[in-house]
Amino acid sequence: MHFTKARIAALEKHTRTHFINSLSGFKSANLIGTQDSQGNTNLSIVSSVIHLGAHPPLIGMIMRPHSVPRHTFENILATGVYTINHVNSAIYQQAHQTSARYDKNESEFAATGLTPEYLNEFSAPFVQQSRLKYAVKYIEHQHLAVNGTELVIGEIMDVYLDEAALQSDGFLDLQAIDTVAISGLDSYHSTNKLMRLPYAKK
Repeated sequence: MHFTKARIAALEKHTRTHFINSLSGFKSANLIGTQDSQGNTNLSIVSSVIHLGAHPPLIGMIMRPHSVPRHTFENILATGVYTINHVNSAIYQQAHQTSARYDKNESEFAATGLTPEYLNEFSAPFVQQSRLKYAVKYIEHQHLAVNGTELVIGEIMDVYLDEAALQSDGFLDLQAIDTVAISGLDSYHSTNKLMRLPYAKK
């Protein structure tokens, strides 16, 4: 099959959305934990978390356009902190439910049965049921004029993980802690590692 730009543009809106969202392949499934200055907690699933650098440890994520209230983005800007929590197979259905449109004073934690957890006096909530989670300090964001999205950049401050994930060289075996992946907008997948390959040289 061949999809030209014109053929893609002619697709029904929701069909086109699913089609384009599937093209980038498997993506990470993360729950972003925040709270506002009044202590109202928020939790949202994000599949656009990307590694930006290890020295210093920076992480990025794309937030949808701020044309309507975006509680996660607003909380990050207001407080300067947030958490990123890996989704595993025990909680993926609850994690997906956080994408529903809840009011600002409705906590997705309470609505989905996930448990907020506060660690090491960090003011943003972690997801207790997550087996790999980390505290992030907001550094900056870049508005992408091409489509109105926001690239949020943060520095990793603290990491909490199940010991089963950590290998001797620092590699994290995500399959060992049952981290799941997303394809498209709503398809969740477990993983099956093929193998680790040696550093490629000529």
